[in-house]
Amino acid sequence: MSAPQLGRAAPDFSLPDSSGGAFRLKDARGEIVVLYFYPRNNTPGCTLEGQQFQQLLPAFRRAGARIYGISRDSVASHRRFCEQQGFGFELLADEDETACRRYDVIREKHMYGRKHLGVERSTFLIDARGVLRQEWRKVRVDGHAKAVLEAVKAL
Repeated sequence: MSAPQLGRAAPDFSLPDSSGGAFRLKDARGEIVVLYFYPRNNTPGCTLEGQQFQQLLPAFRRAGARIYGISRDSVASHRRFCEQQGFGFELLADEDETACRRYDVIREKHMYGRKHLGVERSTFLIDARGVLRQEWRKVRVDGHAKAVLEAVKAL
């Protein structure tokens, strides 16, 4: 599947969320949406990334944006992660990689001399009309949430 294109409609998907409900991107029209894809719950980088989005959550909300984290972890794992970290935003469970593939974030990775497929840390900014406005790939965590907030404010 090809990568989503800036200036075009963001690929739609529906995934279960950490509250036990379901999220469908199409239903979020009218709001700015930040989708951040991350490898795994309870790892140092993923925890820090979530914490930094959480710290800026009031500013994102004032700017009219909603944040959704997406990984291949289960709903139960997401629920525990949200409770442990006090996240005020939803995490979406993409166990079958539906959204990961639509946003082209599955990449070959190397760890301990072995190759495997994993989620490349990536963020996508979608405007209130459902159009992909900006993307960040190979994200470095520290300061990333602040850069995303600045992009939201610039819309």
